[in-house]
Amino acid sequence: MDKKNQQDGSCCQSKGKKEEKKEAAKTSCCHTPKPPEPKCCCGHSSKPGKPINDPDAIYICPMDPEVRQKGPGICPICGMALEPESGVSDPENNEELKDMTKRFVIAAILAVPLLILNMGAHMLHINIFSKFLELPVANWIQLLIATPAVLWCGKPFFERFWLSIKTFNLNMFTLIGMGIGVAYIYSICVTLFPSFFTKMFNHMLPVYYEPAAVITALALLGQVLELKARSKTGAAIKHLLALAPDKARIVRDNGTEEDIDLKDVKAGDILRVLPGSKVPVDGIIIEGESSIDQSMITGESIPADKAAGDAVTGATLNINGSFKMRALRVGSETVLSQIVDMVIKAQRSRAPIQHLADKVSSIFVPTVILTAIATVALWYFYGPDPKISFMLITGVSVLIIACPCALGLATPMSVMVATGLGAKNGILVKNAESLETLEKANTLVFDKTGTLTEGKIAVKNVISVSPKYNINEILMYAQSMEKHSEHPIAKAIIVSAQENHAAEVAVTAFKNISGKGITAVYERQILLLGNAQLLKDSKVDISAAESKAAELKALGQTVMFLSVNGEIAGIISVSDTVKANALQIIQSFKTQNLECIMLTGDSKETALAIAKEAGIETVEAEVLPEEKYCYIKNLQQSGKTVAMIGDGINDAAALAEANVGIAMGTGTDIAMESADITLMSGDLNGVRKAVSLSKNTMKNIRQNLFLAFIYNALAIPIAAGILYPHFGILLSPEIASIAMALSSVSVIGNALRLSKVNL
Repeated sequence: MDKKNQQDGSCCQSKGKKEEKKEAAKTSCCHTPKPPEPKCCCGHSSKPGKPINDPDAIYICPMDPEVRQKGPGICPICGMALEPESGVSDPENNEELKDMTKRFVIAAILAVPLLILNMGAHMLHINIFSKFLELPVANWIQLLIATPAVLWCGKPFFERFWLSIKTFNLNMFTLIGMGIGVAYIYSICVTLFPSFFTKMFNHMLPVYYEPAAVITALALLGQVLELKARSKTGAAIKHLLALAPDKARIVRDNGTEEDIDLKDVKAGDILRVLPGSKVPVDGIIIEGESSIDQSMITGESIPADKAAGDAVTGATLNINGSFKMRALRVGSETVLSQIVDMVIKAQRSRAPIQHLADKVSSIFVPTVILTAIATVALWYFYGPDPKISFMLITGVSVLIIACPCALGLATPMSVMVATGLGAKNGILVKNAESLETLEKANTLVFDKTGTLTEGKIAVKNVISVSPKYNINEILMYAQSMEKHSEHPIAKAIIVSAQENHAAEVAVTAFKNISGKGITAVYERQILLLGNAQLLKDSKVDISAAESKAAELKALGQTVMFLSVNGEIAGIISVSDTVKANALQIIQSFKTQNLECIMLTGDSKETALAIAKEAGIETVEAEVLPEEKYCYIKNLQQSGKTVAMIGDGINDAAALAEANVGIAMGTGTDIAMESADITLMSGDLNGVRKAVSLSKNTMKNIRQNLFLAFIYNALAIPIAAGILYPHFGILLSPEIASIAMALSSVSVIGNALRLSKVNL
C-alpha cells in the first residue's frame, strides 16, 4: 500500500520545500504578509501543544511521521504504537506501556510452567516430565495454559499482523504473528486429531505450545523495553518544558501583587520577578535591574546584566535583583515554546539515510517469508527425522529472529536523541536532513558582522595630533558632542570616554551633517568631529594626521578627525570587534579540512583586516545580498557542499540557498527562519558544536544500521539451521525471540549513548 493512503483520520505531515524557502528568503526583505500556520489535511495545526491526555491530541508514528491521527493507536505501516506529537510521553501515564506490561506479566506466568515442563523433558532429561508429556492429556493441559498466553496476551501482535496483511504493509508484526500462529495452530491440530497425525507419520508428533507462549512473552518483553527506551528520547522535551515556572507574580493596577498560574498571564501584564526566581514569560524590564542566567537559551554560563529597557526571556533565572517587567509574548509565542516546537518537528523529520532502511525493509519481510518457506522445504526433503519438528522449529525461528524492528529504529532513534542533545547545547535543528548534510559539508561560508565579529562598534585608537590636546581632552570633546547623537559610533565613543574617566562639558549649537559628521560650539570654540571631507569643507588642515589615518584605515578601522577652532586636535578610530574565540574556532575547522570563507557586504579593507584577525584567507567583500546568494550557488555548482553561517536579513537568501544554513540566534528573525540550524547563543563555538553534533549523529546512525544489518545477516542462516549438519546446533524459537528483542534494544541503547556525548 502506498504510504499516502493511510487509515481514517490520518493525514500528511506538512513539509517545507527547499525551493519555496529560497524564494521566501529572497523576497523577505519586502513587507510581505507572514504565511498562515501550516495545517495538515485534517485541518489541525501542525504546531503541537495539546496535552497528551486530550482526546483531540495528535499522535504520530516515530518511524513513519506521515502517519498522524487523533488519539493513540498503531501505525498501519510499521505496526508500532503511535506517540504523542507533543514529544512528551510519560512512562507512568503511557497506556500502551501499561497494557504491554500487564500482558507480558501474565504471559510470563503462564509460559514458565510450560518452559519447566519441556526443559525438564527435553533438555534436563527428567524422567517424570518425559513420561507426562507422552500422555495424551498432556497436550490438552498445555493447550489450556498456552491459549490465554497466546490469544489474549498476544492479541496486539495478531491485530497488527492482520492489519499488515490487510493493508499489505508487511512488517515485524507480520513475522511475529506468523511465527506464533504457525506454532500454535499446528499444535492445536495435533491435539485435536492425534490419531490422524500418528497414522500419517507413524509416531506421535510433538506439540509446540511452549515455544508459542514463550515467544509471546519474550516479544511482549521486547515491546516493554522498547516503549520504555523510546520514552527516554523525549527527555529533552520534558527537560525544556520543566524550565518554565508554574507561577508568575502579577502587579495589579492598584499596586497589589499576587501569584497567578503561568497560563493566566496575558500580553501587557506587569509582572514582578524576585531574586532567585525564573522569568515567567518573554518581555521587557520597565523598572529595576538584575543579572540573569540565560544559559538555558544561549548556553553562556556568565550571567547577563539587565536594566530598564532590556529584553528578558521566559524560563531564564533571575540571579540577584528584583525588577518589574511587561509581558510581551506568552504561551506558545515565547522563545521556550518555539524551541520546544522546533525540537519536536526535528525529531519527527527523516534523514535521507532513512530511505536506505525503508527500501531494505520494503523487500526484507517478503524475502524473510520466502526464506522461511525455503527452509521448511529443505528440511522436509533433506532433513532427518522427525522432519516435522525440524521444519517447524527452523521455520518459526527464521520468522521470529528476522523481525526488522531494529532496522526501522536505527535512524529515527538517533535523530530524536541528537535533536534533544542539540537543544540542551543551544543548537536548534529544524530537520534531520540538515544534520546529515552538515556532516558532508566541506566549505563553511561566514558572514562578518555579528557572526565573526561582535556586531558592536568599539573605539580602537585615540591619538593626539597636536601637543595642545591630550587623549583625555580629545575624548572629553568627542563625548560631549556625541552625547546628542544616537549613532552607534557615538555610543562607542561615550563608552570609551567613561572607561577613561574623561570629563564632560556642555556644548551648544549641535548639528549633524549627514554623511560627514557633527559640529558643536564650546565656549565660543567651534568643534568638528567627522570624516576628512567635513574638515576640508571647513578649511581645516589635516595633513599632520593623514599618514596615521591611512595606517588605521588599512587595518579596517573607521577614522574620525577632531578639530578645535580650526586646528586639528586628534583622531579617533573605531571598528567592530572580532569574537574572542574566532581564531581558535576557525583553526579547528581547518584541522578538519573544512574550507573557511568570509562573505560580507563591508569594504574590502575592513573585511581583510577582520579576516586576518580571524585566520581566514579567502575573502569576498562588498557583495550585495543577491550576490551572496549567487556566490553560494556558484560554490555548489563547482562541487562544494556549503554551510552558510549568518545573522542578518541580507544573509537570508544565502542561508536558504546553502546546503545547510546556520543562523546565529542573536540575529534577525528572517535569518533564523531561512536557516536549517539556529545557534541560540550567537557564539561561534556553537558552529563547532553543530558540526560535532552532525558527525556524532551520523556515526551513531551508521553504527545502528550496521548492528541491524549484521544481526540479520548472521542470525537468519543460523536460525535456518546452517550450523546443524556440522555442529549439531539448532536455534530454538525461544532463543530467536530473545535475540530479536535484544537487537531492537541494542539499537535503542546505542542511540541513547548520543545523549552522553560532549560536543
